[in-house]
Amino acid sequence: MMPKGKLLIIGGKEDKQGTDSEMEEKNRSFSPNEILKLLAKSVNDRIEIITVASSEPESIRETYKTTLSEIGYTNFGFLDICDEHLHTDYHFKRVEAADTVFFTGGDQNRILEILHRSEITGLLKEKYLNQENFTVAGTSAGAMCLPKMVILEAANGEAMLEHDLEMDTGLDFIDNCIVDTHFVHRARFGRLAHAVISHQECWGIGLGEDTALLIEDGCRATCRGSGMVWLISAENIGQTNIESVKKGFPIYAENLKTHILSDNCTFDFSNRSFKGNDT
Repeated sequence: MMPKGKLLIIGGKEDKQGTDSEMEEKNRSFSPNEILKLLAKSVNDRIEIITVASSEPESIRETYKTTLSEIGYTNFGFLDICDEHLHTDYHFKRVEAADTVFFTGGDQNRILEILHRSEITGLLKEKYLNQENFTVAGTSAGAMCLPKMVILEAANGEAMLEHDLEMDTGLDFIDNCIVDTHFVHRARFGRLAHAVISHQECWGIGLGEDTALLIEDGCRATCRGSGMVWLISAENIGQTNIESVKKGFPIYAENLKTHILSDNCTFDFSNRSFKGNDT
């Protein structure tokens, strides 16, 4: 079933109050608050911000409260979800009334522990599938949890070593992708390539900082922001030792395919069509 809603997956460190000005100083594509302006179609739409991934939710709330107010959003709130309050009518009514639900960054394990297979997630999926103009958004860890498969931990070394990658089932808003964030700044090509080689039915989406991929109809993706999005496919992979490599030994792979998107480039996952921003 083609979803009527949208996914907004953000690579982390999107421009907001308290972030440094590295992108603004070095990148001519930088536009203030560009990513967070994509959260809702109207400044009056209801945005619920879920901070469960963060160990410092108070700081997160202050940052986003300041930034969203500066943008002009007038109807947003912070939804605190924890184990003992997970299934109250209060939370369901807040989610039901939302036009956008936004997962902030932190630790993806915290999101999965509380929301994996929960009734709240079921309600979000129902709205995402059936409600036009509904958006599920996430940044950093919040973005990584949205697909069916999620990277929990990996060694960030030069070589991809077998058994150095830990993965789990995500929230399953999209089933043919694996997302990694802070992709360029934290040199995460190796771990995302490893994940895709291990799950060849999935595309790897490597999101740069202050950069997002807006996915509509479950397949049409548009890059937005001042950085890049890398798409990695192992669909036509040739020789690889992924099935036979012993623990601690490097992995090799032939014919791994990569696309790089910048602002307003598009990619359709259904027919694998790429369109640059000057075509």
